[in-house]
Parts: sequence; C-alpha cells; structure tokens
Amino acid sequence: GIALQGWEVKSLRDKKVQLVDSYVLIQNGEAFLLGCNITPLNTASTHVVADPGRTKKLLLHRKELARLFIATQQKGYTCVCAKLYWKNHLIKAEIALAKGKQSHDKRATIKDRQWNIEKQRAVRQTNR
Repeated sequence: GIALQGWEVKSLRDKKVQLVDSYVLIQNGEAFLLGCNITPLNTASTHVVADPGRTKKLLLHRKELARLFIATQQKGYTCVCAKLYWKNHLIKAEIALAKGKQSHDKRATIKDRQWNIEKQRAVRQTNR
C-alpha cells in the first residue's frame, strides 16, 4: 500500500498519475516512492497546499523490505513502481526489480533515436 493524502486519492480516482521515471528508495528500514507525479484536481480542497512530486511512503512488511533491500544492493539493480491499482477501497503499488541498461545498450538506443530523427527530417524535406 501507499500512504497518501486525501487530494491524492481523489486524483488517483480520476487517473491523474504519472509513473514514468518513478523509483523506490529504501532508507532507514522504510521504502519511499520518488518521482511519482500525481496532478491535483482543480476541485480539490483549497486549504491544503498540493505538492504533486511529494515523496510517498510505501507500506510494506519487514520481510518484503528486507528482500527488496538485499536485491537492490546488487550492482545495476533498482526497484521501480510498475503499476498502481485498487484492491477494494485501498490503493496498492506493484513493485518490480529492474536492471539498468549497460553502456552498449544506451549507445544503441541513442543511435536508433538519431536515425529516426534523420528519417523524419528527410521525409519533411521531400514533402516541401
């Protein structure tokens, strides 16, 4: 589960959440979700200052925390939030163990991206 404020729950009901670039940080025996952006609703409470990028505490059992901590200590591994879902009236987070890209994978991705940009430029030039 996740410890959320009231306006965040309302925004999640309206599907105004962005999990891109979010990750889980394990610190002092607690897990926190960082980089998760929950956009506040216009109709949310006016007496509460909404911080969309607020760090959210994850509610996990001790065994789960220990397992994730050991897994993330290995080089190149990190925990990410794969999805958020409702279970009855509670909001749950699915946490996944992810392995980062190696340098040759990063270079290949950059090369593909540059090639796609060049193709788009060529198509635009021929359409003029």
